[in-house]
Amino acid sequence: MSREDALRRFLSEAGRDGWARRPLAGDASARRYERISDGTGSLILMDADPATCGSVQPFLDIRNHLFDFGFSAPALWAEDVEAGFLLLEDFGDALFAEVMARDTAQERPLYRSAADLLARLHEKPLPAGMKPMSAEALAAMIAPAFEAYAPALAPRLPAAQAAFAEALRPVAEAPAVLALRDFHAENMVFLPDRKGDRQVGLLDFQDAFATHPAYDLVSMLQDARRDVAPDTEDEILAHFIARTGAEPESFRAAYALLGAQRNLRILGIFSRLAKSRNKPQYLALQPRVWRHLQADLAHPALAPLRDILAPLPSPEVPA
Repeated sequence: MSREDALRRFLSEAGRDGWARRPLAGDASARRYERISDGTGSLILMDADPATCGSVQPFLDIRNHLFDFGFSAPALWAEDVEAGFLLLEDFGDALFAEVMARDTAQERPLYRSAADLLARLHEKPLPAGMKPMSAEALAAMIAPAFEAYAPALAPRLPAAQAAFAEALRPVAEAPAVLALRDFHAENMVFLPDRKGDRQVGLLDFQDAFATHPAYDLVSMLQDARRDVAPDTEDEILAHFIARTGAEPESFRAAYALLGAQRNLRILGIFSRLAKSRNKPQYLALQPRVWRHLQADLAHPALAPLRDILAPLPSPEVPA
């Protein structure tokens, strides 16, 4: 049976046979998304072929965790885990990035609501069986920067990872929380009919793991895809620290360290997407990521890493 035939059978068994289908823009993965509608309502179809995308079970596990605690993860209408098909609640098209592009005055209140969501999420227990990331595991994640972004420097990777692991040790030893990982303005939907932080509709969290509370905050405020006003970053960071009672100096150090870790990884992932998946549009985002990395390296907590990262070239700006 073809993938399309299997999809049609799934929709029929879910009672959505004959619904109109419209492709939606996907993410950096091989997953495909469609909006299906009968003219009165709509749902989102996730098509994640296990052969190329892996199992949808991690997505379902995190969705269930979030949904059970009252966060706005999409409701689940039908599933076929073995085939990789899900029917999910349709949050609409009001992505944070688009709302803020239309009205810049929305930037701070939207980011503040997302920071409040993170603060509440961090008060909840970790999903069953989830173990915190070690310093070594976090450091290992910078590998794409040396393997795909600057392959000529690949021999330096072991030393860079060892230095990062040492710098990240205090971060990894702090109490861990659930980090959704791809927490940014294109993965959050504004839901104005809901209250409080439930106005933040959550997407794309299947790669969640357990680590320091600064991880998702820096993911949001050092966005690879849009410029966040510096005073907005400062205000939301201060708001989160005040809301959670975090010790400011150590939290800001963790923020910079995890920002550098993330931005190095993103430089490499974007290079990999351009080369191996023929997605050159990601190269245009690298200069912004590079600027974030330089800002992180200016923090005193990154002093031991500056020399070893100095040979990394700045990205070329696509013509």
